[in-house]
Amino acid sequence: MGENEANLPNTALQGKKMAYQKVNADRRAPGHSQYLDNDDLQATALDLEWDMEKELEEPGFDQFQLDSAENQNLENSETTDLNLDPIQPATSPKGRFQRLQEESDYVTHYTRSAPKSNPCNFCRLLKIFCTAIILFISGILIGYYTHKNCSSNATSSGTLDLQLYQEILKTIQAEDIRKSFRNLVQLYKSENDIEISKKIKTQWTSLGLEDVQFVNYSVLLNLPGTFPSSVTLSSSGQCFHPNGQPCSEEARQHSSQDLLYSYAAYSASGTLKAEVIDVSYGNADDLNRIKKMKNVTNQIALLKLGKLPLLYKLSLLEKAGFGGVLLYIDPCDLPKTANLSYDTFMVSLNPGGDPSTPGYPSIEERIVSMQIQTVTKFETVTNVVGYLKGSTSPDRYIIVGSRHHTAYSYNGQEWASSTAIITAFIRALMLRVKRGWRPDRTIVFCSWGGTAFGNIGSYEWGEDFKKVLQKNVVAYVSLHSPVSGNSSLYSVASPSLQQLVVEKNNFNCSRRGQCPETNISSVQMQDDADYFINHLGVPTVRFTYEDIKALEGPSFLSEGFFPKRATKIEEMDPFFNLHETIAKLSGEVILQIANEPVLPFNALDIALEVQNSLKGDQPNTPQLLALASRLRESAELFQSDEMRPANDPKERAPIRVRMLNEVLQDMEKSFLVQRAPPGFYRNILYHLDGKTSQFSILLEAWEHCKSLASNETLQEALSEVLNSINAAQVYFKAGLDVFESVLVGKN
Repeated sequence: MGENEANLPNTALQGKKMAYQKVNADRRAPGHSQYLDNDDLQATALDLEWDMEKELEEPGFDQFQLDSAENQNLENSETTDLNLDPIQPATSPKGRFQRLQEESDYVTHYTRSAPKSNPCNFCRLLKIFCTAIILFISGILIGYYTHKNCSSNATSSGTLDLQLYQEILKTIQAEDIRKSFRNLVQLYKSENDIEISKKIKTQWTSLGLEDVQFVNYSVLLNLPGTFPSSVTLSSSGQCFHPNGQPCSEEARQHSSQDLLYSYAAYSASGTLKAEVIDVSYGNADDLNRIKKMKNVTNQIALLKLGKLPLLYKLSLLEKAGFGGVLLYIDPCDLPKTANLSYDTFMVSLNPGGDPSTPGYPSIEERIVSMQIQTVTKFETVTNVVGYLKGSTSPDRYIIVGSRHHTAYSYNGQEWASSTAIITAFIRALMLRVKRGWRPDRTIVFCSWGGTAFGNIGSYEWGEDFKKVLQKNVVAYVSLHSPVSGNSSLYSVASPSLQQLVVEKNNFNCSRRGQCPETNISSVQMQDDADYFINHLGVPTVRFTYEDIKALEGPSFLSEGFFPKRATKIEEMDPFFNLHETIAKLSGEVILQIANEPVLPFNALDIALEVQNSLKGDQPNTPQLLALASRLRESAELFQSDEMRPANDPKERAPIRVRMLNEVLQDMEKSFLVQRAPPGFYRNILYHLDGKTSQFSILLEAWEHCKSLASNETLQEALSEVLNSINAAQVYFKAGLDVFESVLVGKN
């Protein structure tokens, strides 16, 4: 998205065990040979103990003490005690799971009973001795070759996967992405997005993608009227359009699309004559200050875009009594490289989906007269959806989403970058599929329509298939606006996926010889991932190139949709090398999530994120901190007891891998709160911006508490957060109990 300065679209307001135990597979399932590496040949009288001392000396694990009895039989493993003092919010190093794999030691003990001193016949003793020697030698031979084969298989499997991914991704070339981009831009002037949707469907089908289809929804759009919005000064009678151009009959007759589309979609229409009052960014402090000075009832607020979600600020203005809003972007908030002077922009007041079917498919004070004219009508929004079905887990989906141009939207050329990148990845993937390979899980490619009006296409599709998606979606990888600048690689990812993103960034930058600091966070973003994050609790990741100055400025400036020249993208990335990097980074993440036996999610990072989110100046009850400590303890146990052995090819059992993946898949669902302020994410693991780490709903409630001298809202927010942390802790504990029950049943 672009950002811009003071141009004014017009808006009217309306009213948790520590002993590690080995489990042998009792059967082999077809298609799951990678889960079993000669487990049936392993000795069943082995006790495996895990020396955690070295690991537990790491920062953030002080006071973690483990006492375990050695040489115990598997059937009589004793419970070890965890002495974990209450953990205050702290940061533990990323990559803990990687170190669990690389540094911990397994100690193997053959538990044989000492011979009893009973008198016996010498020949009998000799016979027993010879038999024992034969068995001993046989055991050594079997164990040696088994270990050799297992080690070989484990090593070759990981190496082959990496080689496979690189073979697929190396066919992605910047020049191909540029050609695709230019072809798409030629269709930009289409009056109907069906032409672009058909082009995408035809291209994906020709590449060999399976079952590519249109998914259409008839939705309520709010479009510009016949004439552009205007503001008239009462003192002089002068009339101006949002771009500052004086009103005239000629301007009315020759209104450009840019001028018409400078409006707030889903605003009320009409005329409001009132005093204009500067409310700055419109936060609670701004409004309290202004209300002490004057009566704001039915007045017009002059509001800066940024810092907080627009819908939230509008809700505050409405509660304060304002009757209308003039929006603008402060030039001081823009990166110095941005040159958007006098550009008009569009915003949408739609929180998501088709507003006609919510929840289901389908400075100087002046007196001014603000006139808004919009037209509401039903139009068709088209999604293009294609499938690459998985070989072993076809009922588990990785959604890969981009967007395409909608005729009635106003969002420049970034959709062409998005579509060109997803098409390039499909081309590279299908070249390998034609040679007989398939990912384990199904990859679903989606090109969404209606994004600018409130992510309508993705919301309607999500509502349409909600029951299936709730059960089956594993992750969402977004290709929304992949190149908005050229100075900084920026990643937005769920806490459970941040370790994977760091690994991919470090690996790729080392190959290029430049390794800047990884810029990654979990923040709200204007994206079609919205429905999957906030209604399904799906782990999400997005790579983008940004202007570093834009990252330093206020958040939520991207809520304004600016027109961009077709050459703008090519000016930022003339050789499309940035596009190629985004395609390969995203592609490698998609392949790893779709093809790894165990989902590459990190449970402990979620618990650490929760603890970090309880830092800050706002008041927190001891109950919240105690719950966060217990959540971290359960996550540590889950990570060590279950995730580590499942990631060892010598220890995998298919049923336990499947169970583990189901737990990992649903980790974030516990953090979907029932109530959140307008414009705030329901998934509280995401923050308003990268500058604050506290839970957003607690920050907002604390501001209300200060300004209204009432803690009712704060208590509600604390309750939502407490219930989420408790639900997550219970979820991990229940997962550990289920695994323990399966373990006991097999023994």
